[in-house]
Order: sequence, then C-alpha cells, then structure tokens
Amino acid sequence: MPLDHVFAFAFFMLMTGAAGVMLRRNLIVVLMSVELMLNSVNFAFVGVARQLGDSAGHVMVLMIFVVAAVEVAIGMAIVVNMFRQRESIAIDNFNVMRG
Repeated sequence: MPLDHVFAFAFFMLMTGAAGVMLRRNLIVVLMSVELMLNSVNFAFVGVARQLGDSAGHVMVLMIFVVAAVEVAIGMAIVVNMFRQRESIAIDNFNVMRG
C-alpha cells in the first residue's frame, strides 16, 4: 500500500475525530472521538515504520497506547463523577468544576 494512501486515510480519521470533538455534546462520544484521533496518528506511524523498515514507529504506537489507556481511565472517572453530580453527560452542563 502506498504511503500516500496511508496518510490520506489517517487524515480522514483525524478529521472525523476532530469533527466529533467539536460538534458533539455527549461526553462519551467526545472521548471516543479523541481515541479515534489517537488511532489515526498510530496508523500514520505504522505506515511510516513499515515504509522505512524501522521499528521506531512501533515503539511510538505502544507509547500512544499507554497514553490512550490512561486517558480513558481518567476520562471515564470524570464522566462517572459528573454523572453522579448532575445526572447528565451533556457537555453543556459541565461548565464548573468544584471540589
């Protein structure tokens, strides 16, 4: 597969994720859109690593997987806490974070 096709698909995934972050009002959908954006970067790294015959791209993908796992854990903890306080997961309701 040519590298141009890999970058075009990664760009499409990135823009889909960015549109999901900007346009949606459900916090869970926004978190899934952020994950889609991280996976598009992973796809580009793997494509470049395969083209160059190097393993540095694969190491970066593993590091991004770790960041994504931490982001999901913290993000879902925030979602559960906000849902318990406000009984809604609409982003418009979360304008104040108090202790």
